[in-house]
Amino acid sequence: MKRRKLWAGFAGLAAAFTGVTTWAIQSQSASTPPDSRAPSAARVAQDPDVLLQTAMLQLQKFNDSQGAARTYRRILKLDPGNKIAWYNLGVLAQQADKKADAREAYDKALKIDPNYESALFNEALLLRPSEPDRAIGLLKRVVAFDPKAGTAYLQMGHILAENHRNDEAENEFRRALETDPSLRSEVPERFRDSISPSPASGQEGSTR
Repeated sequence: MKRRKLWAGFAGLAAAFTGVTTWAIQSQSASTPPDSRAPSAARVAQDPDVLLQTAMLQLQKFNDSQGAARTYRRILKLDPGNKIAWYNLGVLAQQADKKADAREAYDKALKIDPNYESALFNEALLLRPSEPDRAIGLLKRVVAFDPKAGTAYLQMGHILAENHRNDEAENEFRRALETDPSLRSEVPERFRDSISPSPASGQEGSTR
């Protein structure tokens, strides 16, 4: 399956997992404006937002996932309710194939924000092989919150097809293409002929 960067709204690092792409590592809350001032050492040690930027630098410049994970844990000591730090720990664990750790981290993020789309999507991918019904439930929460999340419909279609629920899969693949026609190449060939976006859905869809 083509790998896609799914979270374009945050500066981040796209992470691949078993052939599909997880949502990106996130640097800070969208509501937190970046601070152009050079931070002091004391501020770096105590400011969760600065530490999130530090962890991003560790990943992007030095490819130091272990160092970034330590930084996220420092953030959580200062701010146990920091959903981005929990989520990013989940992404790093998922990249390392530490599935139990990843699920625990995503669950922590979702306890803080039950509508956290990134964590819902990634946990769904994590559970896709072992708990397909739960994975579908998480993806339904994504599209309930964001009806234009085309990749969530796409993933539901794949899960349903893998479990021989072809009529339901076809419906989800159709919704995916109605939302984002560019996803057509990621729909299994056996479903492509029977699903075509309606003319009214030719508008540009979500890239998620």
